[in-house]
Amino acid sequence: QVQLVESGGGLAQPGGSLRLSCAASGFTFSIYSMSWARQAPGKGLEWVSGIWRGGNVTYYADSVKGRFTISRDNAKNTVYLQMNSLKPEDTALYYCVRGWGTAGSRGQGTQVTVSS
Repeated sequence: QVQLVESGGGLAQPGGSLRLSCAASGFTFSIYSMSWARQAPGKGLEWVSGIWRGGNVTYYADSVKGRFTISRDNAKNTVYLQMNSLKPEDTALYYCVRGWGTAGSRGQGTQVTVSS
């Protein structure tokens, strides 16, 4: 059974940083690409970032390029999203997604709120 458990969300000030983590279990983590997606209130699901199984290829949405960094530790079955220079428009529920894009299994999400 696929399980994805996100953590690390919270309240941050504009310009601040947060690091999201996603602990995966129930499947062979190392052979899957992994992604982060987000959903802001009243908006659709947005693909934020993705990382290939070996970590050598990454994707970033234009809205987060240069501010967010995705990484993974296959030994720990964990994928991370380092978020710097946060903006109020980054406020959303952030999901960890198995696979490349937003169509795969995802966790319950972790809330990120950017506000002064």
